[in-house]
Amino acid sequence: MVNVSVIVTAAGKNSRMRADQLSSNVPLKNKLTLPLKKHDGTLTNVISETLNHILSCKVDQIILVVGYYSDEILKSINDIADDRLKIIENKPLDVGLSVSLLNGLKNTNSEIVLCTTGDQPTVTTKTYNNIINHILQSKDPKHTISILRRREKGKLNSPEGLGMPFAANRLELIKYLKTENDNLNPILRKIFADGYEFYGIEENNPLELVNINHLKEYKTVYDNY
Repeated sequence: MVNVSVIVTAAGKNSRMRADQLSSNVPLKNKLTLPLKKHDGTLTNVISETLNHILSCKVDQIILVVGYYSDEILKSINDIADDRLKIIENKPLDVGLSVSLLNGLKNTNSEIVLCTTGDQPTVTTKTYNNIINHILQSKDPKHTISILRRREKGKLNSPEGLGMPFAANRLELIKYLKTENDNLNPILRKIFADGYEFYGIEENNPLELVNINHLKEYKTVYDNY
């Protein structure tokens, strides 16, 4: 049976949200720790909800990669108790997203990895499972990227606008990340140019396509979650 691990990046500077909070004169708070209200009315936060959706998937291990604001972030997930969850910290802190991913990949031996970010609480367990299942059922999982679509769905003709979450072969992904210190899309473009099949998984609902980078996006999620 193929082992599947999840890499969750939660190590960024929070610079865009912080700038929005300052300009809007609202209290400074890391975006991953901002509150969300569940359907039953109970309160949670962005990173906890993201992790709980992932923990509901049939995966073997979850690697949470922290960096900046790690104390604040880890305090916000104190109530999550699952032996599959492992915390690692970027050292040094000031690295690109690709390095955070690579640090996570080096801490698991799973053949397949699901890569996602801590600020995607709207992505459902169903969608994560769909992403994982597609690569597991692919004729050539080693050279397949199963990814949440942004424009087209199914077999993709372009990596334009793509990011996380996506699933890939761990060792293949390491080959592309080990010499990089960059954001993700330029690396996905290189992988695409080398002939890997990219398959876009359709979202379960439109809110899954909202990335929480700015205060406006957070408010959209909070009001419609």
